[in-house]
Amino acid sequence: MNVQERYTLWCTSPLVDEESKKELLALTGDQTEIEDRFYQELSFGTAGPRGILGPGDNRMNVYNVRKATEGLARDLTSLPGAEQKSVAIAYDSRRCSDVFARETACVLAAHGIQVHLFSTLHAVPQLSFTVRYLHCTAGVVITASHNPPKYNGYKVYWAHGGQVDPEQAEAITACIRQVPDFVTAYMPYEEALASGRITLIGREVDEAYYKATMSLLQDPEGLKQAGKDLVLVYTPLHGAGYVPVTTILSRMGLEHVYVVPEQALPDGNFPTVKAPNPEDPNAFTLGMALAEEKHADLILASDPDSDRLGVAVRRHDGGWSVLTGNQIASILLYSLLSERQRLGTLPRNGLVVRSIVSTRLSDAICAHFGVALKEVLTGFRFISQQIAQCEETGEHTFLFGFEESYGYLAGGFSRDKDAICSAMLVAQAAIRYRQRGMTLYDALQELYAKFGFFGEGAKSYTLEGKVGLEKIAAAMEALRKAPPAALAGQKVVQVLDYENSAVTKLPPSNVLRLTLEDGDYAMVRPSGTEPKLKLYTGSKAPTQEILKDKLSALEEAMEALLFSLLQ
Repeated sequence: MNVQERYTLWCTSPLVDEESKKELLALTGDQTEIEDRFYQELSFGTAGPRGILGPGDNRMNVYNVRKATEGLARDLTSLPGAEQKSVAIAYDSRRCSDVFARETACVLAAHGIQVHLFSTLHAVPQLSFTVRYLHCTAGVVITASHNPPKYNGYKVYWAHGGQVDPEQAEAITACIRQVPDFVTAYMPYEEALASGRITLIGREVDEAYYKATMSLLQDPEGLKQAGKDLVLVYTPLHGAGYVPVTTILSRMGLEHVYVVPEQALPDGNFPTVKAPNPEDPNAFTLGMALAEEKHADLILASDPDSDRLGVAVRRHDGGWSVLTGNQIASILLYSLLSERQRLGTLPRNGLVVRSIVSTRLSDAICAHFGVALKEVLTGFRFISQQIAQCEETGEHTFLFGFEESYGYLAGGFSRDKDAICSAMLVAQAAIRYRQRGMTLYDALQELYAKFGFFGEGAKSYTLEGKVGLEKIAAAMEALRKAPPAALAGQKVVQVLDYENSAVTKLPPSNVLRLTLEDGDYAMVRPSGTEPKLKLYTGSKAPTQEILKDKLSALEEAMEALLFSLLQ
């Protein structure tokens, strides 16, 4: 069916609720909006669908949630092994997240799949942990991460605790395509609850997660004594982080943790921020005001599903610096490795994993400590795969993994980026540096003095709708066919296309890397979860001033190039 036929079907089907029909009928004559809602079905993407809330094929709504779940259920029930399959489900504070979680549970229950459902909002890392702790076949978390309020999404996890692999995603997608419009298996919630097909997850799972997280602390008793005077401000940005983050910080002995009151309670409208994204310095505005009042040492912020963590640190001039994800990761990495070296617990076969777009400062830090570093594609599931491989082969001991997009993970009991654990590790690092009379800002400067000034830039260009996606695809193709010979006054000495697995030794990915003669680089890729084209730049220089100039020149050159391609 074409766009108009799909629109008519949704407007007339007796299986579509009247409120949805009313919203769609109000669009009569707005062909642009109708086309955007119906030109395609909501894509499953890298780990599940994500989109704008509302009725339509290309929107997040109960019908598409049921359809995605029907596809997941059909895939699960086709797998060999034990007859009893099980799925854990969590949800964050976004609009409709609780409704979508329950709808997911009801479809799975109708297929005879045992459902373990969190009755209150929980974070992504808690869901990842729960899948493995309860020996589930899969997991689902309802979230759109750090996207603006109009979005929601659906992430699928597998038995290993990480997001589904590309092959698994393709298998689920194939099953989804076979599902008729608006028709799925369904067991009413109360019936599923009464029959035991749906069970509510109890506190014991939360306690198991907290215990595992706390086990990563080095010298916990020493930290408890040394950390009594640390003053910390935290904001969950209206998301799921309030309970788990404050619980962990309290258990590690911090006595001066202040939560931003205006952002403490869950609210899917995120009324105090443009987007609930700790990558955005504006997300720290209210936190900085509270930090001034409480004379805080640092500020932490997590996104709605609490997998990303942002950090702001006080400078010696009294102002605040909002750290990048790469800077946070570098501080955490150095702190973890140096502390383990001090205590004699640093394994000889230690492994650190980073994404291809993340800071090369980590490479220098790992070399300093004699720890192996592995580069993987963007997407935390690839880091999760390395953890599993470490366990299977015993060749390495996983220590730390990170992405530049504010995602970090230590240990391995969770298999996705973890803002809860990271908040604890940032606090640990702050305490240890405080014992040396240093702040985390000082810690960063010390790293630069030791290893050189590394700097990175990251920008996103949003192009909504069908036309936007087409422009992004065309820009990537044009860049492949005719890459620039020079950028910012330097020759481009290498064009690396990550679609070429024979060269990269990685799975094919729609990413291009341009390397300049002095080692600086620019990387371009479409987002896998949003209608965005992403640009990453990286440089190294002997001084901060030179670094700033080099990065600025490279970013300007790439922006000019991309703008011309996106017209």
